[in-house]
Amino acid sequence: MRLRLFLPASLALILAGARGERPVAPAALPVRWSEGTLHGFLELRTKDGDLLAHGDLLQVPRDSDIESRLVFEFADSSVFRETVTFTQHGVFLMESYRLEQRGKAFPQDLEVTLARSGDYVVRTRSHEDGKEKEYKGKLDDLPEDVYNGMVPIISKNVPRPQGRTVHIVAFIPKPLVLPLAIVPSGTETVVWGGHEETTTRLTLKPKLNLLQRIGAALKRQTPPDSHVWLVTEDVPAFVRFEGPLYAGPIWRIDLAGLRWPQ
Repeated sequence: MRLRLFLPASLALILAGARGERPVAPAALPVRWSEGTLHGFLELRTKDGDLLAHGDLLQVPRDSDIESRLVFEFADSSVFRETVTFTQHGVFLMESYRLEQRGKAFPQDLEVTLARSGDYVVRTRSHEDGKEKEYKGKLDDLPEDVYNGMVPIISKNVPRPQGRTVHIVAFIPKPLVLPLAIVPSGTETVVWGGHEETTTRLTLKPKLNLLQRIGAALKRQTPPDSHVWLVTEDVPAFVRFEGPLYAGPIWRIDLAGLRWPQ
């Protein structure tokens, strides 16, 4: 994680108040590539390449927004389902988010709903004793650039080569708003049939503050970097994601049929 010089947040707030100003909230990401109807066929694999589940990415434009659904179904009947609705009227704005993780592939069952207003509901169910827990509340001043369920979309639109920092809400299980830096970090070749394409790799870096870093280190839960690969010639397209889908192992999401160099 790169170290940068920042004005401490508390001091920045004091100075802003002394000047009669308010801190500037992060702006939503401008739309460079509009989204439309999409049906992608996906494979979920371990970092070593073992197949875990087949999946679908379904994207449906509606009158005023777009609904995107990512679904993986495992052989043991476990299910991962992520649904996000968003608008793209000049900028990308997440309207609502829903996450469901159910079955033995995950340490516990999890169901999450999050609204643009900041209202959230988190429900968990233990696999060991069946106990259920529920957390409800509201995240005040949710940043405009919160993009849960939209990382591949946002990655296509971040400026290059400088990248962009946006925000996500991590559910552990209570929600925590985290900055997420999206930084171009190299190129690689992918094979589709007999045709080679050059991909751009973007690194996703969760940015924890000092107390969060200490707490995560003590619990041995420091979030690793994730990566997204895009084909960027002419029209950008998603081809791979590598990272944790929850606070667990590194998994890969690939377009079905692609071959990567060993």
